[in-house]
Amino acid sequence: MQRDLTSGGVTGAMLRFALPMILGNLLQQLYNIADTIVVGRALGADALAAVGSAYTLMTFLTSILLGLSLGSGAFFSMCFGARDEERLRRGVFAAFVLIGAAAVLINAAVYALTDPILRFLRTPQAVYGLMRDYVTVVFAGILATFLYNFFASLLRAVGNSTVPLLFLAVSALLNVGLDLLLVLVIPWGVRGAALATVLAQWIAGAGLTAYALARFPALRPARRHMRLRRSVVRDIVQLSSLTCVQQSVMNFGILMVQGLVNSFGPAVMAAFAAAVKIDSFAYMPVQDFGNAFSTFVAQNYGAGRTERIRRGIRSAATAATAFCLVVTALVCAFAGPLMRIFVGAGEEEIVAIGVGYLRIEGAFYCGIGCLFLLYGLYRAVKRPGMSVVLTAISLGTRVALAYLLSAIPAVGVAGIWAAVPIGWLLADATGVGYYLRRRARLIGPDAA
Repeated sequence: MQRDLTSGGVTGAMLRFALPMILGNLLQQLYNIADTIVVGRALGADALAAVGSAYTLMTFLTSILLGLSLGSGAFFSMCFGARDEERLRRGVFAAFVLIGAAAVLINAAVYALTDPILRFLRTPQAVYGLMRDYVTVVFAGILATFLYNFFASLLRAVGNSTVPLLFLAVSALLNVGLDLLLVLVIPWGVRGAALATVLAQWIAGAGLTAYALARFPALRPARRHMRLRRSVVRDIVQLSSLTCVQQSVMNFGILMVQGLVNSFGPAVMAAFAAAVKIDSFAYMPVQDFGNAFSTFVAQNYGAGRTERIRRGIRSAATAATAFCLVVTALVCAFAGPLMRIFVGAGEEEIVAIGVGYLRIEGAFYCGIGCLFLLYGLYRAVKRPGMSVVLTAISLGTRVALAYLLSAIPAVGVAGIWAAVPIGWLLADATGVGYYLRRRARLIGPDAA
């Protein structure tokens, strides 16, 4: 099913389109959480620290491919909104070739540089071997991640957010089952957890690829489309490269923070690993809503529906704020019980560290919610460079303050946690101010 977001109701259309994306990523977070729970309870705190640190590394690597896919998705949405099928199919071919080549290069590079990467992350000796065992296997899923994100972005760009959800649901359930089998029944340790993830990723990536090519012939390039046209490549590179920079800079900043966290030892690493999973699960819906909002804006931008974009901005801001306030209350109230899901009895130091993180981050979820909407807006109106600026402000502040504040003995790791919402709020102020000053240029003048 393809959904045209240029007509009909505004709020309902965005929410209906966003719901499958939200459910899909919640499922993805659930199987990430399943990894963490199984590893933390069955293999201990050191294994939890290793897998958690590897998760941050993998998030950075796949964010490059995700950013490229999101940028090309904005191009696809504009073509779909403008009803330009020929340009859309040429774009599908060009984007697949360019992003696929990037995926192959990344995969080769990480295998060649595994040990330098682990040393850069300041991985403690106690968990170094475990982390190396895990990443050696999990890197095999990078190409599968490319396939899934590329075809999911393509289908969502033309209004189909349901099919990617279905493939992700199958993958999530398979991952949980394989986790239990390869860690608890067949005692393969962290390698078993990594293999479970890789197999699930390939099921989702290869399955969605085959389905999209077979069931959506209007999106499948014919031989005449299989040439790299300069104008198409230029537009895709412009949108994708800057979106990629935005995503990768964001996650590289998080990777640098992970290195700082690692320097505080395995207990802080383990607490951070569990708390980040809870944190990601909590705000993931508003991140997906931001991506759905971006598709909505891009389709209407391609169709020249200025007033509809303005109505969408107001509706999206209201919905995101309401959601974030509810999640803030829940995470702050239940931080302790949530942390205890991931660790065994007697690990109260890990629980206390994680609770401190969650209560500081959770109090400011409205900040990250606003930022996701701003990223989506600027990507959709061909201003991806502004998303890079906002990311640089958010992450630059986070990294600088994390290192400065954590060096103060009286502050310690709490300084790492506090740096995050400060960065969010500064980026929000910049993005909203820019929109208010330039909105006529960005989306057109107000209707008379």
